[in-house]
Amino acid sequence: MEEQLSEVLDNLLGMLLLEGSYEIEDAKDSFVVSIDTKDAGRLIGARGESLEGLQLLVNQIMSRKAGEGDFKRVMLDVAGWRKQKEAELKSMAEQLGKQVLETGKEVELEPMSAWQRRVVHLALEDLGGLSSESLGEGRDRHIVIKVKTEQPDAKPEKS
Repeated sequence: MEEQLSEVLDNLLGMLLLEGSYEIEDAKDSFVVSIDTKDAGRLIGARGESLEGLQLLVNQIMSRKAGEGDFKRVMLDVAGWRKQKEAELKSMAEQLGKQVLETGKEVELEPMSAWQRRVVHLALEDLGGLSSESLGEGRDRHIVIKVKTEQPDAKPEKS
């Protein structure tokens, strides 16, 4: 599977006329590919959109090449951009989460991609006392952070 992934990456990066190198880390349920190139900005694109598109393409190709039950998701990172972006998102989520807890006022975030929203949701889970939900459709999908309201377990019995 790793050999097939290398072949796919060689072909795609060659078609894009990009020079550089990559490392493949075989994680438990995915492959993490770190790409190093002088043209990192071109590969990442505006707000990571090119990187997301490339990752989607690589995953679709790999799912077709994989046998039944052999598919492993591929996560691409270019010049450490994704790792840095995740750290920024976690920090922002924690900061805004604390703000919501202090003020009690909900906060609406800018639209972001699915993987970015997932990072924010997970970071907010660690804080406790907060709820977060994704609202909107397509490119406008964004997160709203609120103070968690307690749901009564059972209605009081009538006497």
